[in-house]
Amino acid sequence: MIERQEIGTRMSKIVKHNGTVYLCGQVGGTDPDIKEQTRECLRRVEALLEQAGSSKEKILQCVIWLSDMKYFAEMNEIWDAWVPEGHAPARACGEAKLARPELFVEMIVTAAYD
Repeated sequence: MIERQEIGTRMSKIVKHNGTVYLCGQVGGTDPDIKEQTRECLRRVEALLEQAGSSKEKILQCVIWLSDMKYFAEMNEIWDAWVPEGHAPARACGEAKLARPELFVEMIVTAAYD
């Protein structure tokens, strides 16, 4: 069975199937600071994971897109403090043109759930 939550015309924010939860890409708002955008992005991820019956300890993979790799170190500073010790997921990070110029970071998360 496939369960979708917060279904929109274009996408669902959460899709659950066979013990895995898939989140739509989460951005960090429009604050002009990459660290604050990263914090907000992670707050959104955590809230959706909780809604889906999961948690940051159960993240399997995270794909991160930065609008410019110059943000890599600052984003990682916030990420590293957020990820629970011993629960680092598989991760990739690359540079991409995001949906709007004021966005610096987007995260796409896949996690397990009970």
